[in-house]
Amino acid sequence: MTVRAFVVVVLTYLLAHGLTAWLIAPVQALYMPEITVYASLVYLPHGVRVLAAWLLGWTAVFPLAIGALLSEFLFTSHDFAHVADPVLLKSVAVGAASAPLAFGLLRMLRPAHVTDRRPTLHWSWLLLTGAVASGLNSVGQSLVFSGRLLPGQPLSVSVVYLVGDIIGLVVTALALMLVFRAMRSR
Repeated sequence: MTVRAFVVVVLTYLLAHGLTAWLIAPVQALYMPEITVYASLVYLPHGVRVLAAWLLGWTAVFPLAIGALLSEFLFTSHDFAHVADPVLLKSVAVGAASAPLAFGLLRMLRPAHVTDRRPTLHWSWLLLTGAVASGLNSVGQSLVFSGRLLPGQPLSVSVVYLVGDIIGLVVTALALMLVFRAMRSR
């Protein structure tokens, strides 16, 4: 992976997380305040995770983890010590590894259709991989945050993780498609 690719992934993750934290979360908090603390219904960074893993493979874990840690530091009201919290570090690791792991699992099932760097990957496989990554992330985050959720919330939080990740992937992919189309037309 090049330094440029590393920086692009980190900056894209920061932008996606910032939009989620400053635009999406406040609106969602009006309707679902108890869930918004843990999960977003439109989690744009998941789209960055899946697209980065598709293009960079397992090396995407590192810039995704850096982007997630920087996002936590920049977009939450906690100090730097919070970023070093073992629960947060586990959460970041789960999130950063979920998409590359999903690509690896699906590659074992359908190696002719799923590769990390194949530019002609069909969008349906990308969405399927995003859904699998979201499921892995949801299960992992539920385990990481077990004991910190109120009774009765783990299922609703897991559903919001799944829905938010998939919607975030679709929105991120569409936005990038429009950006790239505009760049080509110039």
